[in-house]
Amino acid sequence: MIAFLNWLDGVLWGVPLIALMILTGLYFTVRSGFFQFRHFGWIMKRTGGKLFQKEDKASEGKGMLSSFEAISTAIGGTVGFGNIAGVATAVAAGGPGAIMWMWLSSLLGMILKQVEVTLGCYYRHTNEKGEYYGGPTYYMECGLGEERHWGKLWLIPALIFGIGIFSTFFVTSSNLTASQVVAGAFGIENINLGSFKVEGVIVMGVLLCILTYVVTSGGTKKIASLFSKLVPFMSVLYILMGLGMIIININRVPGVFAAIVTNAFTGTAAIGGFAGCAVSEIIRVGMARSVYSNEAGWGTSPMIHASAKTPHPVEQGLWGSFEVFFDTMVICTITALSVILSGNWTDGTNGGTLALSAFASGFGKFGSILLAVIMVIFTVTTSGGWFTYYLAILEHLYKKEGKMKDIVMKIFYAVRALPGVLWTIYLVKTNNQGFIWTVVDITSAIPTFVNVAVILILSNQYFKLLKDYKARNFGQGTVDKNACLFYEEKTK
Repeated sequence: MIAFLNWLDGVLWGVPLIALMILTGLYFTVRSGFFQFRHFGWIMKRTGGKLFQKEDKASEGKGMLSSFEAISTAIGGTVGFGNIAGVATAVAAGGPGAIMWMWLSSLLGMILKQVEVTLGCYYRHTNEKGEYYGGPTYYMECGLGEERHWGKLWLIPALIFGIGIFSTFFVTSSNLTASQVVAGAFGIENINLGSFKVEGVIVMGVLLCILTYVVTSGGTKKIASLFSKLVPFMSVLYILMGLGMIIININRVPGVFAAIVTNAFTGTAAIGGFAGCAVSEIIRVGMARSVYSNEAGWGTSPMIHASAKTPHPVEQGLWGSFEVFFDTMVICTITALSVILSGNWTDGTNGGTLALSAFASGFGKFGSILLAVIMVIFTVTTSGGWFTYYLAILEHLYKKEGKMKDIVMKIFYAVRALPGVLWTIYLVKTNNQGFIWTVVDITSAIPTFVNVAVILILSNQYFKLLKDYKARNFGQGTVDKNACLFYEEKTK
């Protein structure tokens, strides 16, 4: 079974998906006039620059969440497990060169996520309570089913996408990684419970499960409100910690950057416990971990951004570009430099354990404890962010209020945090913790393949919206005052 899943992982994250993502990213980049590069300053001004300004309520537009709450929830879902354990594993599996491919992938990912967020906002719908929901399944139904006259055939990609997304609900690994880091930082190996001995990792997993239940008990609005306060704090804390690690080893930083660039195109030789890696494998690992970290093309972030108060779909799409840049070029780079500078990436360890040893090498016990605290926050925010994605899909599946919807929602709320702790118990007991990364790659590849193909099909709608946005903000062309900026308004 494991051999089959390893084979499937190689197939899914092989030439077809990598080629699709690169070619689609290049297509949107070229046809948009290299928007993410030429207008990078504008993107930062309209996103990161707004974080230090008082929000203008009059210009927000309709929606359920503020743009800042939406980006905080989206970043909460992306920044976390993938940025620490995922990046550490990328270095351990592909060497320093994998980071170069993470960077290159993210540059195209900036436009991919802008497109999917823009379409998610454009095709969003309101439920019977007046709450805004959207995402890939919504633009599949409206864009493919209605506008392109696919009829009920839109259900095929939507079903595959939905299964791919919900597979991450049953197979998750953030609980395990955070539990490992916390147990390792505090030296918790076994805990005696009467006549039974329980592994410290499992006990930490149970406690994290309980914490996740508490955080997600209030639904999307309360999660967004909490994350708007929690995410900036955790991000700044981690950045400061990473910068400290870099400053301590500042004389070695140029050599690390040189290794990242050269190894990306020449492969990595065997070093210590590292078996060496060919260029093709470096590309595969780098791109897979990039998608798992920043989720560009995965179709997840549009499900929370679609709930945002925004005057124009492209305006919210800018936050998607910012999200990828911040996630990969800032947070992931800090993790990568810290891991490579520590030298521990060649000793055969990976994931959270490798990240823990890296920061411990720079800061000692204090570094281990601080990383443990950050990982707990990251794990809770990741779980909360994904909780909102699952809700968006369920809201689409059960559009109308009714008995069946009530039953499904009650069951979902009851078991929402259990899979994480169950996987932690299983992987610890079977001592097969490396296997989780194979499953992680598979569960991210399936929905990504479907979503990227769909946004490519719906590209004309994005470019119509982009043309309108450029006319309104850059003075390029004439503004059509009668233009419908949201599909729901168009169909009323």
